[in-house]
Parts: sequence; C-alpha cells; structure tokens
Amino acid sequence: MTAVSLRGLNRATLDRQLLLRRSERSAVAAIEHLVGMQAQAPFPPYFGLWTRLSRFEPDDLAQRLLDRSVVRIVLMRGTVHLVTAADCLLLRPLAQPIMDRELRSDTRFSAGIAGLDHAEIAAAGRELLDERPRTAAQLRPLLAERWPGRDPASLVQAVRNLLPLVQIPPRAVWGRSGQPTFATAETWLGRPLATDPALGDVLRRYLAAFGPATVVDMQTWSGLKGLKEVVSRLDLRSVRDETGRELFDLPDAPLPDPEVPAPPRFLPPFDNLLLAHRDRTRVMQENDRKRLFDVKNGVLPGTFLVDGFLRGTWQLSRQQDTATLLVEPYRKLSEVDSDAVAREGHQLLAFAEPDADSDVRISASVP
Repeated sequence: MTAVSLRGLNRATLDRQLLLRRSERSAVAAIEHLVGMQAQAPFPPYFGLWTRLSRFEPDDLAQRLLDRSVVRIVLMRGTVHLVTAADCLLLRPLAQPIMDRELRSDTRFSAGIAGLDHAEIAAAGRELLDERPRTAAQLRPLLAERWPGRDPASLVQAVRNLLPLVQIPPRAVWGRSGQPTFATAETWLGRPLATDPALGDVLRRYLAAFGPATVVDMQTWSGLKGLKEVVSRLDLRSVRDETGRELFDLPDAPLPDPEVPAPPRFLPPFDNLLLAHRDRTRVMQENDRKRLFDVKNGVLPGTFLVDGFLRGTWQLSRQQDTATLLVEPYRKLSEVDSDAVAREGHQLLAFAEPDADSDVRISASVP
C-alpha cells in the first residue's frame, strides 16, 4: 500500500484543485472538474476561477450564467453551489436526502408545516414557479392563501427543500445585483432531473478533484451518510497517510512530488478546498482551522495559501480611485513570501478592480 506524507497529500490536493499551476480549461470545464463551487454568496466563484485559470475574465462566467450553461442551486451539504447544467440535473436528486433531513430537523421551519402533505406543498410551489420565476417575498403571500394560518416563511422553505430550485440571473452576474429569484431546474434548463444518478461515479469525480480521501471526507463534502458500502464497490487504490489512516484514490490519479513548489494563492470565501474534508490538516494547521472558523454567523473571509497551506485572510475595499487589498497573515511572512503574496495580490486587484490604482497592504501578524 502506498504511503503519502502530509506534504504529499497537500500537493496532490492542490494539483487536483488546479492550484499548483493555473489551468488552461474553460470556466465551464473547471466547474465541471471541481464538481461545482460553493456559492451561497454571489461572487466568490469568480475569484475561485480567477485563482485557478490562466486567462479568466468575469464575463467568462457571467455569460455562462446568462446562457444557462451553469446554475446556482442547493446541493452538497445543503449549501448553494455553482454547477454545470448537466451536474445540476445529476446531483440534485442525490441531494434530496439532505433536503429532507433539513426539513425535518430545522426547528425554525418544521413546526410551521407540521401535519401538511409535502407532496401538496411541492405541487403548489411548482405550479406558482411554472407560471414565472418568483422571489421568496413573492411566494410567501401566494402560499399563505393556500394554507391560511400557516407560517409563510416555513412554506417557502418547504418549497425550497422539496423542489430543485435554481437562483436565476441577474443574481450572481458580475457587475449586477438582484434578489434571489427562483425557478425550477427542469423549467429553467428545459430538461428533466436524472432518474437514476450513479453516486459511485460522483464519488470518483470527488476523488479526481479532492483526493486522496477517506470515506468520512466524502461524507463531509457531500453531506450524505452511509457511503462506506458505495465506496467498497468502486475500483479504487488505497494509500495511507502519516497517521496510518486509509485513504482512497483513483487507480491512475497523480501524486506529485511533495517538494514541487506551490505559489501563493488567494481563495474566495467558502472555497471548497477548505470545506471538502473532515480532516483539514492537508491544507491548514489545527490552530489555524480554529481561528478561521471562529467567525460570527458562519461567514468565512477570503483566505490565502503560502507554500500550499492556509496562512491568513484577505479583504478587498475601494475608496474613490484606489482599490486596497488588506492581507492579514496568521504568522509573520518571510520577506520572500511577503513579496510573492504582494505580487499575487496586485494581480487580484487588477482582476477585480481593473480601473483602479492597486494598494496591497500586508498587516503585522496577530498571535
């Protein structure tokens, strides 16, 4: 059985995440390879693609949202993801157990629909959304007419969980804004959901983008339970990490040299690199993990990597004609690393604010 060091695991994951070197893939091809990008905020995927692709421009994604090549929909872990149209239709049926579980367990909404027939709620929601796309605010009074005395917000949440709802443009189109407006995936894409999606094939794709990984990692990424039996039926190779744990991988997946250089990379908030494994030591130290996730309301900041590992956070602001990138390291950077981070930061500002002067500020590390 092959043994892989922590640094080797880091490099393998970065390579598959298109973070060791920028890829020549198109935006759609990259999104497909990554099995989607977490996207509960509208614009982080733009930064996630910029940091991974050689010649990415905002319009490369904006146009694909407008022509319906990609969509935003609740999938893995019950969170909004940006996926290709084909993956939307493939993955949404697999995510239904997550949606059902949330509908039962979320006490904010479960009482408001207690005793109601879920099939009737879904049918009513589909009828309304087949007429035209609607926001939650537009759905609430219409559903309340059907079920007077019931909490309208709970009814909307039930529709969201029971139906495959995509958030349509102009939401998430670069340079534009808009409230989340929903349509069913079938109506928006003009095709039905997959009737018999192969979960094993999806897990193989996960390994191609995030592996090597344990079964628990796969469950953490997907939000699904009981994957051990599915994994046991796949043709996979086993490797062991430094602690002796068994990880699974595709038979022909590359394992790069652990010493291959990993340039600085700026990651957007909620990047799946930081969320798709139960054991996240392959990309961050435990004390850094605690620091990153110790945030109010679960809202993660943008982060940056140095030598392949999490080293701090960043935020972008603009005042008049100057765009500022504030980089806040968790520990003091060497002069070489500081210069490399600053260069990458100026490139980030040139992407995000091309008409502004750029100012990269690296603050003193906070213990």
